[in-house]
Amino acid sequence: MSFQNPVFIPGPTNMPEAVRRACDMPTLDHRSSAFADILHPALEGVAQVVRATEAEVFVFPGSGTGGWEAAVANTLSPGDRVLAVRNGMFSHRWIDLCQRHGLDVAILDVPWGEGMPADRIEAALREDDGRVRAVLATHNETATGVRSDVAAVRAAMDAAGHDALLLVDGVSSIGSMDFRFDEWGVDVAVTGSQKGFMMPTGLAIVVVSAKAARAAEGAALARTYFDFRDMRAGYAANAYPYTPAVGMLNGLRVACDMLLEEGLEAVFARHARIAGGVRAAAAGWGMELCAVSPDLYSDTVSAIRTPEGFDAARIPPHAAERYGVAFGGGLGEVAGKVFRIGHLGMLTETLALGGLATAEMTMVDLGLPVKLGSGVAAAQEVWRQGAPGVAKEAA
Repeated sequence: MSFQNPVFIPGPTNMPEAVRRACDMPTLDHRSSAFADILHPALEGVAQVVRATEAEVFVFPGSGTGGWEAAVANTLSPGDRVLAVRNGMFSHRWIDLCQRHGLDVAILDVPWGEGMPADRIEAALREDDGRVRAVLATHNETATGVRSDVAAVRAAMDAAGHDALLLVDGVSSIGSMDFRFDEWGVDVAVTGSQKGFMMPTGLAIVVVSAKAARAAEGAALARTYFDFRDMRAGYAANAYPYTPAVGMLNGLRVACDMLLEEGLEAVFARHARIAGGVRAAAAGWGMELCAVSPDLYSDTVSAIRTPEGFDAARIPPHAAERYGVAFGGGLGEVAGKVFRIGHLGMLTETLALGGLATAEMTMVDLGLPVKLGSGVAAAQEVWRQGAPGVAKEAA
């Protein structure tokens, strides 16, 4: 008999059975009226999850990277300057995408493990001669487990009196951590189906403000598959400009319903509790996080630094081969220095205990000075002090 252990990577995440069944549906004519009953509730659900009241939601077949491309291609023109902070692998990849599109990227480099520096963003915008058309912000840097303050970035832009668009990567935060599209003045938010929405990879989700929609009318970068205008016209006719991923959209509809039924505040609190236990476990192992201070700690992924001289890249393959459990490895500048535990999506404290126990066994197998039970006990002490975060589908 084949068993599937939970995964502890920062996406794709574990899937609730109800979402899996919703994706696994019979073929439906995507030009029939029945498709509208899937499409529009899914779009409305996403808007509620990101707390957007007037924004448009576009869902493309693709991954989060496709969402990045849609955000850039629809709002900018060749040669436009964008301001970006590089503090991890995924912010770096977004910069690379912009450069490949012929954009002029002004890069603010900060050490990996730190967040977006609002003061430096404000200073850069005050010195700008009007060329910067967009600021790229990574809400949750998946490679380092760092959460940045998007509201502070918007405040810095406003303080500088700058009218640039604010484009936010929320791929590993939306649906798991509080995200306030309207309140934070976000112009484009990007995420994917495989993280907080607890689905398979396959949907690039893009939320667009009225200001960004106006920018799209005059933007000159080439776009076809990712064109907001074509998608908008398709939605108006209860359809897509091409063949949609109907089953995935149905899964998105159900996933949004589940998140909203649990209650967004409860979802965020559950993730915060589980993350707190994982951080306590790391301390119990005598290890530090890549994130340099508690205000930067992510509630969806912890990048844990192993002792100097140990190759952290040995941990994920050993855990997979010996115990059938998936953890994330280090990327880019922190490759070999950290391993990552994803704690998002369909997850509870009880499930997370199995992941922590497996991580301990793996580290002991590989000769690290970790005592079995040390991290698990530390997490248990955190979790027994709070109400259990049990999602209905995971119970």
